[in-house]
Amino acid sequence: MLKLELRPQASPIWSVASPLLALAITVVLGSLLFIALGKDPVRGLQMFFWEPVKSNYALGELMVKATPLLLIALGLAVCFRSNVWNIGAEGQFVLGAICAGGVALMADKESSRWIVLGILLAGIAGGMAWAGITAFLRDRFNANEILVSLMLVYVAVQLLVWLVFGPWKDPGGYNFPQSKTFDAVTQVPRLMKGSRVSIGLLIALAGAAALWIFLFRTRAGFAQQVGGLAPAAARYAGFSSRKALWVALLVSGGAAGLAGALEVAGPVGQLTPYIPVGYGFAAIIVAFVGRLHPVGMVFSAILMSMFYIGGELAQSRMGLPKSITGLFQGLLLFALLACDTLMVYRVRWGKAADAGRKAVA
Repeated sequence: MLKLELRPQASPIWSVASPLLALAITVVLGSLLFIALGKDPVRGLQMFFWEPVKSNYALGELMVKATPLLLIALGLAVCFRSNVWNIGAEGQFVLGAICAGGVALMADKESSRWIVLGILLAGIAGGMAWAGITAFLRDRFNANEILVSLMLVYVAVQLLVWLVFGPWKDPGGYNFPQSKTFDAVTQVPRLMKGSRVSIGLLIALAGAAALWIFLFRTRAGFAQQVGGLAPAAARYAGFSSRKALWVALLVSGGAAGLAGALEVAGPVGQLTPYIPVGYGFAAIIVAFVGRLHPVGMVFSAILMSMFYIGGELAQSRMGLPKSITGLFQGLLLFALLACDTLMVYRVRWGKAADAGRKAVA
């Protein structure tokens, strides 16, 4: 009989190995799923793990998907390390896209290229303002930030829908619910010709480096984590748990808003009802698969973007439903949660477990 025995302390080895084991389990379960659907499992896995990396163009598209996921995950990592549960990054992403789109729509032929900076700042401000609502309600009325941030996602989506069906609808767009296409001057600069990869990738990587320095090399980062995890200890040390709440949510909202701005002023080029594609929710998985560490989140963002691209390819080439992307994301998350048990528990056979308990006694 298998039994779980509590470890004296969390295993650092399984902290690294758990995501790898979770990925392997996801691959196995995914193969069984393809078989159950009557599809070739090898071809199915090829769509998710080979097609997104087989050419320079494919790698570029992979980076396009990974950029918003990484940016949002970096902000969420600040929240989660501070024990602030921001589940509404999707809404902050949408508000950032709306505010950035509003500035982009003001551009004309005489606008300078510097308007791109205004677009990005507007996106950051929009995301911070939307997250600030959650921070205010939690700070002032002790409202649950999980529920508040999540409900605000639907408010943000409805605001976007109202704008593209109403005041911002393109009069020359054949009655489609979308804004007019943004002028070329508002386009976020791209890194190379023939690719959709923009400077957003460099911003995201710089953000990962900045977060590492903030969390592990500054007093403010230490205070941020202590203020969220142990408010009493933080007060004793002179740290403010209230400040930790506001900093966590504003940083997270700003990062999500920046991702939204880069999306609409980059690959999309206009506002449509399809801006919310689930990046804010997928970034939660990215953050935890990456162990809330900047370096780990870089790799987990790439993995999650492979799931996005693989799901789109499986839908178009194999006739699988669109939900296959979310299914793979969910499999990875649940596998990770299960494998994380091995960090705090060791698996023993019945006799070995009994001998271990006697030795401890």
